[in-house]
Amino acid sequence: MKFNFSKSPRPAHIQESDWNNWTWQLRSSLKSQTDFEKYFELTAEEKAAFSEGKELFNIRTTPYYASLANVGVGDSIRQILMPQKTEIAEGAQQMLDPLGEKKNNPAPRLIHRYSDRVLFLITDICSVYCRFCTRKHFTGQEQAFIRDEEFKSALAYIKNHRGIREVILSGGDPLTVSDAHLDRVLGELRSIDHVEIIRIGTRMPVVCPMRVTEDLVKIFKKHKPIFLMSHFNHPNEITTEAVQALELLVDNGVPVMNQMVLLNGVNNHPAIVQALSRRLLYLRVKPYYMFQCDPSIGTDHMRTSIEDSLEIQRELWGHLSGLAMPTLSLDIPDGGGKAYLVPNFQTAHEGQTRKYTGWDGVEAQYISPLPEKIKKPLLGPYQEEWSELKNGKFLTN
Repeated sequence: MKFNFSKSPRPAHIQESDWNNWTWQLRSSLKSQTDFEKYFELTAEEKAAFSEGKELFNIRTTPYYASLANVGVGDSIRQILMPQKTEIAEGAQQMLDPLGEKKNNPAPRLIHRYSDRVLFLITDICSVYCRFCTRKHFTGQEQAFIRDEEFKSALAYIKNHRGIREVILSGGDPLTVSDAHLDRVLGELRSIDHVEIIRIGTRMPVVCPMRVTEDLVKIFKKHKPIFLMSHFNHPNEITTEAVQALELLVDNGVPVMNQMVLLNGVNNHPAIVQALSRRLLYLRVKPYYMFQCDPSIGTDHMRTSIEDSLEIQRELWGHLSGLAMPTLSLDIPDGGGKAYLVPNFQTAHEGQTRKYTGWDGVEAQYISPLPEKIKKPLLGPYQEEWSELKNGKFLTN
């Protein structure tokens, strides 16, 4: 099946040269109720959210992304970008810092939770403030690019901890900063010998795909290997412009992997997940994670249950290529790290024998070798490498 992707519905009064300019998109962002009323007929609850919830979390979207949601109240994209009065309501679980990032914050703008990698928050600005944002304790403070003293302090920490193999640029959205700033950050990180991989987590191919330019991919190629982590949540977000951005990246050797979040009433159905995953895979983007929505403050109405998420994954099993299957995962609140969730196909376990019933009802058993039959390989130099990896947080120069 060939997929067809539509162009965004550019308003007639906006010049195409402006519409396709990412800096114009950011400058022209919708930030107020008045701005949003130019694109949407707001409901009473949406109006209340602007007046009563403005202190909870910043509000912003690009004209491009707003144009994709310019339909009915139940529209999936509209629910992602539009503030709702339900954000103010008390929920089952409300956490300002659900990932426990503040207690894993050894240097300014750095989160060091896992042994071999750090999260580097180079900006707190996003071009769209998604209503389910997990980092409301940091994002949206309008501090733009990291201050120079914080930048130098973060780099010093990375340089001094040789167990750090990977740096993940995040924020805010790293691609809201200029090419010159990105070039500087990537260049500084590439000068550190023990940093092997750089990841960039961004929503820009989704909400402002015109940000992905020839100049940008040249910077990525210059500092390779760079992995780009996109964040498409719904197939309606994949427009002609988004396709062009993704193809420009992969055609120039930048691997792209997608992280989606399961959102209540937005995409929590196997029909939506498969449609998104197949289209992304067709565009050479690997569906990577399917996250349970974090219990961030003001997001209770957007969270679906673990049972619902597992049922979605179970329905996809066997019908969707493994290449297209994202890994269902949740972040254990308060900094517990990621936990993978998979449907349990095991029906019995006795001794070395386990019985399973497959996704389509096939029943069979798997008999493991006895424990005394298990032997380990010769490790050679890889034993020391493995020990260093496990203790990466504590290795200093």
